[in-house]
Amino acid sequence: MTQDAQGPGRLVLGSASPRRLELLAQLGLVPDAVISPDIDEAPEPGERPRPYCQRIARQKAESLAPDPGDIVLCADTTVAVGRRILGKPEDRDEARAFLQLLSGRRHTVITAVAVRRGSRIWERDVVTAVRMRRLSDADITAYLETGDWHGKAGAYAIQGPAAAFIPWIQGSYSAVMGLPLAETATLLAAAGLGHRP
Repeated sequence: MTQDAQGPGRLVLGSASPRRLELLAQLGLVPDAVISPDIDEAPEPGERPRPYCQRIARQKAESLAPDPGDIVLCADTTVAVGRRILGKPEDRDEARAFLQLLSGRRHTVITAVAVRRGSRIWERDVVTAVRMRRLSDADITAYLETGDWHGKAGAYAIQGPAAAFIPWIQGSYSAVMGLPLAETATLLAAAGLGHRP
């Protein structure tokens, strides 16, 4: 991509997720600004998980108003069982219901990434298959007591206490955490971050 005269500006992370900050640090990147996009994340009627996840990541990127030349990075992570989207549980009861649904079966974790610079948007999504072992009521209750389910799609985080529930994944571990590192690095380079002074 041809760079404009002044080169790219700041790197803006459009996410309040501390996990995404940690993952960016693995790429040696510290965003110049962190802004939490304010959009409606409700699925549209009949919307399937992958298009939903792609749409939300894109809308997050489009909702921010960075300075010209800034590179905006947004992502969305969705847990799906078949066509059912498991978002962030509203309360402990919903978290328990999600975990009971995931117990002993495979599910899909989709993370969509959208990188925007000016009017251009670069997008990728990564689909990872995850198997959760069969959970007893005691397993679920003990996990809920940790509070780790708060704010997590599907009511769990693979890098937290729920790691003990996940014997197998096929795909990107960092994508399940919230940001697929290889794909994100490629998108940021396409947007010109590699040419940053």
